[in-house]
Amino acid sequence: MSEIPVDFEQVEALGISREAYDEILDIVGRIPTIDEISTLLAMWDSNGRQQSLYGWLRGQHHIVEREEYLYSGNADHRAIREPRVKDCLAIAKELSAGFRFSPRTHGLATGVLLYMVGNVSTEFADSEYARRCLHLVDEPMATGGHEEDCQYIEMILSALHGAELCSETIPVAKGGLFGSLLAFTAPLGYDILSPREVRLDAFLFGEESGRYLVAIDEVHDDQFLLKMDEARLNCCFLGRTTKNRIVVDGYDFGPVSQFCHS
Repeated sequence: MSEIPVDFEQVEALGISREAYDEILDIVGRIPTIDEISTLLAMWDSNGRQQSLYGWLRGQHHIVEREEYLYSGNADHRAIREPRVKDCLAIAKELSAGFRFSPRTHGLATGVLLYMVGNVSTEFADSEYARRCLHLVDEPMATGGHEEDCQYIEMILSALHGAELCSETIPVAKGGLFGSLLAFTAPLGYDILSPREVRLDAFLFGEESGRYLVAIDEVHDDQFLLKMDEARLNCCFLGRTTKNRIVVDGYDFGPVSQFCHS
């Protein structure tokens, strides 16, 4: 079965109502795949369809309370429950309350491709998220300097910028990927997808160094990827700039104005 996320129009033919589809979004925490929808339908069938799909879904124990993944005294971040996409909205709002982002004057337009160059981080222990949201302050895990890697990446990106293959670049810094993308794109927003193999909170809020955000015009996409391959640099396609909204894994976080503070 397909692992590609599907939207409501695609599943409506299966007899799933809008209310039931919205409840599936809450359960999965993002736009579901055909596999996930098929699994839920099979479970509903095994129940004998004694009630509507929406009513059955509402009766399942799938609500995640935020306290379930808060730091509980174990310094190992793997013991902390991973939040779902909708839970990350509350985290982003809490973190952005202490951030000050001034909308940048740049040439970015809506629909510009966004990439992250460098290794995808799996760490969040040494970050604002860990300190403020998880209260993880006792001997945070060091992430290393990556100074040589940073110098090499900056050299390559500078050359690509000079060749006009990329329009803007900044390092991932305070606020992790979420906050850095906000500072990078504001007053525009962004629509991104997270890699499944990485913790969502580490991906969005980890502040490990050695990662850079890059904006690419679609016409230069193939050339940029070729240069990344030649330079033996990892790069991850994130998504695109939007017009004033932030979307993560299909979940609408709302307008940029919720997170930008002057």
